[in-house]
This record gives sequence, C-alpha cells and structure tokens, in this order.
Amino acid sequence: MTWQIFEDAAGGYEGWYTTRPGQRADLAERALLAWLLERFRDARTAVEIGCGTGHFIPILAEPGLNVMGLDRAPAMLADARLRLTSTAFVLADAQSLPFRDRSIDLAVFVTTLEFLENPVPALREAVRVSRQGIVAMVLNRWSVGGFSRRWGPQSHGALLGQTRDYSLRALRRDVKSAAECRLRGVHWASTLFPDGLWRRVVPLPLGDVIGLAALLESRAG
Repeated sequence: MTWQIFEDAAGGYEGWYTTRPGQRADLAERALLAWLLERFRDARTAVEIGCGTGHFIPILAEPGLNVMGLDRAPAMLADARLRLTSTAFVLADAQSLPFRDRSIDLAVFVTTLEFLENPVPALREAVRVSRQGIVAMVLNRWSVGGFSRRWGPQSHGALLGQTRDYSLRALRRDVKSAAECRLRGVHWASTLFPDGLWRRVVPLPLGDVIGLAALLESRAG
C-alpha cells in the first residue's frame, strides 16, 4: 500500500473528525492514547510516525512531551504545518527514520501500521530510535468495525477499505520480532466498542482500536 492514498485524502481528512462517527472515534482514541502514555511518565520527547495532519499531536503533548511529527505524504504535512505552527514536522519514510539510535524517548504509531505493506521494518526503525518504548494504536481485525472494513460498508472506503487490520496476537508478534532482546514488557487495552461502552478503555481485545505500549531496555547492550 502506498502513501499516495493519504496524499489524495488530505483535503478531507480533518473534516471526518467533525462527523458523528469521527467524533466518537476521536474521543475513544484520545482516551486510549492517554492511557498508553501513562506507561511512560518519565518520557520527555516523542515522534509520531505517520502523523498525517497532526490530529493527535496535541494529546501527545498534554503530558509535557516535546513532540515531532513525521509522515511520507507532503499534502498531509502541509495541512499539519498550517494547523500546528509550533510543531516540527519531517517528511520521511517510516522504514528509514532520519534520527540517531536511541535519540527519542518514544516512537508513536496511531493507526499507521495497518496501512504499511510490511510493518515490521517500520517497527524495527522505531525500536532503533527509541530510548524508552513504542506506543502503537491499530484497527482491530476482530471487532465490529473490522468486519465492516472487510465485508461491510467501510470496505468501499478510500482509506478504511485499504487497511490490513491487526489482531492483538499479530501486533504482539510484530512488536516482539522488532524489539527482540530490548523488550522489557507489554501493556495493552482496547476501546471503541458498540454504543453504550464505546469510550471504555479495557483489557479486552474486542474494541475497534487496540493500543499497545512496549517498554524497551534503555541501556545499550
């Protein structure tokens, strides 16, 4: 899957968050992201890989993080720079990050990995540049939304119809493969359940979005 689909979608990307489904997803995902960041209270710097229009950068910055955004789609970054004038943005590929080894506390993916043809190289790069850990939020294959993206109404969408949704098992496998001996622990939860429970962040792998925090060994081995 190529980054061009996001280049084409940049103009209407932020507008989706003003729709009812977009508002619901936004609130649930922000709650999950805040829960994941709690695992890294000592972190001071972060890079969001595949930041798009920078929609989640303000929530990343709330705990006091100095956040940089990185994306491959120039149109997405152009929108992000207009909206977030004090944030640094970098045009680069997730599989070749322009940062030194262990130069950033956290590497963050918010619904990015499932759009990559091979996410493991991107995760390995994230492990390489990270001191403390990885935060990853992915669309869940085994959820109501996952079935819709494969066979239902969302399967025809320009973006959601192109995803390669994750299961919790697959996400843990890929993170473990990328982190190897640096992996110290994993915390996960999911959110965006059907109406009535949709904003809950709970340790059940059935919400439409799964979040995982991978704690890394910070010392050089």
